[in-house]
Amino acid sequence: MKDRIDKGDIVLINKSGKYHKQVGEVSEVDYNSFLVKIVRIKLGDQEETFEEKDLQLKTKKPNIEEIIASIDKIIEQVDQIPNLPTREKVELPNRLKYLKLDIPKLDKQLIQKNFYSIDKIFTVAREADLSANFWQKIDPNLEKISWWIRTSL
Repeated sequence: MKDRIDKGDIVLINKSGKYHKQVGEVSEVDYNSFLVKIVRIKLGDQEETFEEKDLQLKTKKPNIEEIIASIDKIIEQVDQIPNLPTREKVELPNRLKYLKLDIPKLDKQLIQKNFYSIDKIFTVAREADLSANFWQKIDPNLEKISWWIRTSL
C-alpha cells in the first residue's frame, strides 16, 4: 500500500508534461465528485493541482514526536554557542522548553511567537560565528520545526 499524501508532505510529480519530475510541497488535499484524491502542490511561487496517483511521496511532514525530538537536539547544542550574551543564554533554553510544551497544545500564536524569538536569537548568534560545527546540528532541526509550524497551524 502506498503512503497517504497529506498537507505539508514533499512529493515528486510523476505525471508527464510541464511539471514531470518536479518536487513540491502539498498545500491542500481534497476529493472531487468521483472521490478521487486531488492534491494541490506548491511549486516555487505557483500552485498546481494533480491527482494523487500522479504523485510520489518523497518526505513525510514531521510529526509532533519528531518536532519534540528536534527541540531536544537543539537544547543539547545551546551550551556550545560561545557568543551568546548572558540574557540569551538563559532565554533561549527557556523559550525552547516553552515551545516544546506549546506544540502538543497546537496554540498557533504561542508557538509562532516563541519560534520567532528563538529564530531571532539564533540569527544574531549565527552572524557572530557562522562556521562552528554546532550549526550543522541546529539548522536542520530548526528547519524541520519551521516546516511543521508552517504546515500544521
